[in-house]
Amino acid sequence: MPAQLTVFIITKNEEKNIAKCILSVQELNPEIIVVDSGSSDQTVQIARQAGAEVYTRPFDNFAAQKAFALNKVRTPWALNLDADETLTPQLCEEIRRVLPGTPYAGFLLHRQNYFLGKHMKHSDLDKEYILRLVRTDGAHYDGKLVHEGLHADGPVGRLKAPFLHHSYNSIESYFTKFNEYTTLSARQMYANGRRFNLFFVIVTIPFEFFKRYVLKLGILDGMRGFLWAYFSSFSVSVKYVKLWALQQKDKQ
Repeated sequence: MPAQLTVFIITKNEEKNIAKCILSVQELNPEIIVVDSGSSDQTVQIARQAGAEVYTRPFDNFAAQKAFALNKVRTPWALNLDADETLTPQLCEEIRRVLPGTPYAGFLLHRQNYFLGKHMKHSDLDKEYILRLVRTDGAHYDGKLVHEGLHADGPVGRLKAPFLHHSYNSIESYFTKFNEYTTLSARQMYANGRRFNLFFVIVTIPFEFFKRYVLKLGILDGMRGFLWAYFSSFSVSVKYVKLWALQQKDKQ
């Protein structure tokens, strides 16, 4: 019986994660597509050994990279995962149960986030539902450079079982991605016509910390909750400084 589902993943230097990610979806008997943007480690070799069809494409932005991967899907359904994400057996079972005959064009999936090795139960990270499972026909990505959105052509349902996001296992890995994301965010804001406003930055930074640490109960996540709120508020200032730098460059 032909596969009904393809899992597609974009990668760069994910040798520590990619095998675990692929292994977690095997119960679904899917096709696997990996689009790699020039890994210098063993990511590509590991992905191929795990049965993935691997493509290489220079990275420009997340939306374009994932759209390229989605375009390679040949099955009726497509599921996007990041290399540091895994499906739970409960979610695999739910997917197998609901896909046949469903009227939905896609499903929102519940993501459980881990930060520095621990499940974050608060901090504005506990109720994330993201569209990741879609009918291939009619699905598309928007043009955002970062925090790209997957869209389905039709009504969308919601699955209960979670998938796991083992993000930022170290402070070093956090700031590696932090630098990339803030740069892309600044470019996106600039393209959207946003401009640097010092007063807005001064007001937003403490509010962002207060929202995550107090209003979203990050305080209950202990030291990790404090760090998440602190780093998140810091990222606001960094992406706006990078926006300011883009404006200065444009004036030259």
